[in-house]
Amino acid sequence: MARIAGVNIPTNKRVTISLRYIYGIGPTKAQLICDTLGIPADRRVNQLSDDEVLRIRELIDRDYRVEGDLRREVAMNIKRLMDLACYRGLRHRKGLPVHGQRTHTNARTRKGKAVAIAGKKKVTK
Repeated sequence: MARIAGVNIPTNKRVTISLRYIYGIGPTKAQLICDTLGIPADRRVNQLSDDEVLRIRELIDRDYRVEGDLRREVAMNIKRLMDLACYRGLRHRKGLPVHGQRTHTNARTRKGKAVAIAGKKKVTK
């Protein structure tokens, strides 16, 4: 199992798919890394030589902000918004959607499980 940026990437998948297991690397960056290093798209991780794995590791460490550093930066950005008490910061603080989505219905992922209101009855016609 190859270990890149502190993450064990799966060995039986293609390189472009396996690199996506690293936080901060998506489809575009994974493809760009493979193109830069000249690794074919259909190559599997278990077919990579130790030299190729080392080159991937060095490229990611040198050119990309991933895993712990990126998570820390995102958390600091959110904390900064909350400290400023701007609208987006207040939405983060309350655990509500930040980007203008409706909350009358939906938004269950952000708000959590629905809680029944005592004494409220359905109106029947």
